[in-house]
Amino acid sequence: MAKRSLQASEEGIRKAKQAFKRKGWTQEYLAATVGLETRQPIWKFFTGKPIDRQAFNEICIVLDLNPLEISQNCTEDEITPSEQPLNTYMNFHLDIESLVKKLRSAQYERIQAQCGTVHILDIARPIGINELYVDVNILEEINSKRWVDINDLQPPDREQFERFGLGKVRQKRVSGQDVVLQYSKLMLLGKPGAGKTTFLQSLAINCNQGNFLPDCLPIFINLKNFAEDTRDLLQPSLVKYIHKYFAVFDITEQQIITVLSQGKVLLLLDALDEVAEQDSEIILKNLRQFIEIYHKNIIVITCRVAAQYYRFQGFTEVEIADFTKSQITTFANKWFLAVAKKSPAKAQSLARKFIQKLELAENVQILELASTPILLNLTCLLFQFVEDFPSKRAELYKQGLDLLLVRWDEARGIKRDQIYRNFSLLQKIKLLSRIAAITFAQGEYFLPEKKMHQLIGDYLSHIPQGTHDADALELESAAVLKAIEAQHGLLVERARGIYSFSHLTFQEYFTAREIFANANTQTLKELVEQINEERWREIFLLTVEMLQPADELLQLMKQQIDRLATVNEKLEDFLNWLIEKSSTVKGSYHPASVRAFYFTIALPPEHPLARTQNFAISLDPQMAGNLSLDLALDLALTHALSVSVTITADIFSQRLFALSLALDLEHLLIDEPSLQTSIKLLKNQLPSPKQGREALKMWWQTHGEGWIRKLRTLIIGSRQIGHAWQFNEQEWQNLQQYWYANQLLLDCLNSATNVTPNVRQSIENTLLLVGG
Repeated sequence: MAKRSLQASEEGIRKAKQAFKRKGWTQEYLAATVGLETRQPIWKFFTGKPIDRQAFNEICIVLDLNPLEISQNCTEDEITPSEQPLNTYMNFHLDIESLVKKLRSAQYERIQAQCGTVHILDIARPIGINELYVDVNILEEINSKRWVDINDLQPPDREQFERFGLGKVRQKRVSGQDVVLQYSKLMLLGKPGAGKTTFLQSLAINCNQGNFLPDCLPIFINLKNFAEDTRDLLQPSLVKYIHKYFAVFDITEQQIITVLSQGKVLLLLDALDEVAEQDSEIILKNLRQFIEIYHKNIIVITCRVAAQYYRFQGFTEVEIADFTKSQITTFANKWFLAVAKKSPAKAQSLARKFIQKLELAENVQILELASTPILLNLTCLLFQFVEDFPSKRAELYKQGLDLLLVRWDEARGIKRDQIYRNFSLLQKIKLLSRIAAITFAQGEYFLPEKKMHQLIGDYLSHIPQGTHDADALELESAAVLKAIEAQHGLLVERARGIYSFSHLTFQEYFTAREIFANANTQTLKELVEQINEERWREIFLLTVEMLQPADELLQLMKQQIDRLATVNEKLEDFLNWLIEKSSTVKGSYHPASVRAFYFTIALPPEHPLARTQNFAISLDPQMAGNLSLDLALDLALTHALSVSVTITADIFSQRLFALSLALDLEHLLIDEPSLQTSIKLLKNQLPSPKQGREALKMWWQTHGEGWIRKLRTLIIGSRQIGHAWQFNEQEWQNLQQYWYANQLLLDCLNSATNVTPNVRQSIENTLLLVGG
């Protein structure tokens, strides 16, 4: 019959005190670790008095002692059958592998049920994790911990704007599973919706199925649930919580302690940031104690980047990286198959079309958003219905922001900190819009923390119940900044003390919204002054989508463009020629489309806009391939002139055939016999290609310039095209700005959701028309 109590021998007391001293604990700490309500049993243990045998055994185990060596007059025969596994362990004969296998087998189905599916917003059914999961990449250096100069992040020339990917990372990326194998204690950080939970679920499933750490016992715990489930306990214990999880399988707490003590557990602790503020202190304390005692196990904790305040001893902090284009492609293929439930062939076709659309220049803003899994899912969801992205971008961005600002936390029943939670959704949007508008107007995409605090503090001081106390504002603005980053991921710390919007797309959207919310004639006039700056393009497009109607902004843009046409005399001369030439064209073409056609064919062949007809085609689809004889002839003559002016003496022998072919225009000159004869004479002046290379080179050196001059004179005189516009660099820049401004105005017309028909028609008809 087993004794109900045990007491330590003198030698056992000596060994126990040495072990206790090595741990550096207090008796209160040891009592809490063992799960005792008071330290009285601990005191009795160290003084050799009898205590409950289970408490005695647990004290020995956490001190890494063999109870048989510590207890007084205790033999194996006195241990009950239910304690036999523990007894075997105490004598170091326990087959740990068998115990792990037993526990793995017992909870296999539960892990599959707990971690085998993912729930996606706006999708009514769960999706198998293996059907959708994409292997994540890990950054071993936390972005917000890097010491980087702000000038290294800011684009070098703010006037020569080129979109830059704020989500791009130049650090080395490491496979998620490789990082877990490399670091046994891991704090995995990431933005909201970056895929932290799904990664832990994948680790649990792969371990459960024997594909990853097959000798370990996977345990997945949501820390928010742990905190809520143990809130009413005086001394919450993670060990007891885990045992409760296994109790239904007839597993003893001692068996759980045995496996933990031997480091045979893959412990996955999800969402530390979701633990309520009222529970955080006791949960952190419990985790720290657990980690110190059961340090041999592999432990991964996830947390949002900005919400991580506590650091656990011995843990390596890493960050989950945004998706690469390859990962986006993999995700899309899986999404259209598993979520959209398309056939394999249709899913592959949809995914291919999705990626092709994403890679188009006009969709660069959507591609930026798709690097975050949660927004990539939204993008796929919208794409599947019409196999295209919404023509109205503002609506897409609005849905993405609604997801990050409200729905993502609401769907999981999470309530955040008090100071920021008291903000209404409208106040949050107004604050972000104010920050975006001020910084974008100044060409600032990365801001020092101090300036971010100033912007937030200024907003806080003007809201109802806002304070004007400088010290209070400083504290509140710092708290709000961290809350925005932690809760929504819309503002992020790019490097130590340097902040930006998580995506340039969101900064643009909020800037446009600020203009829309404060729209008046003066505000819109200030906006149109930026019409020459490429970086403002998206702001214009989003603003006209929001305005109801957008008439005033569009008319102000047209007026500003007309002023651009008068900046110098040569530009006016060019535009007057353009109007005169296009007016002679017969047919039913849109008048502005004809002007766009001649604008581009008049440019030198090396110009990036030369003969690009996207503008013309967007106004009149006939321009895509149904050109009248007049237009086709002028295009062919322009091409022939372009071929000739790009020839040098060294390559004349190679280009002679192409030049002759370009002059073969009899089919276009049926109604122009005089011009046909003149072209034929010019063509006949070219040397025979049978002459040697050196002879041809010599001919072009001697006669080439004069021959080109004759060709140019001929087509100017007969067709009023082919002028050599001698613009200097500034004049070329002005001409290009005028073109892009007209292109932007047309794009805005197409984006606007509400334009008066008369205004639309008037602007379309007068595009590329001075003073129209």
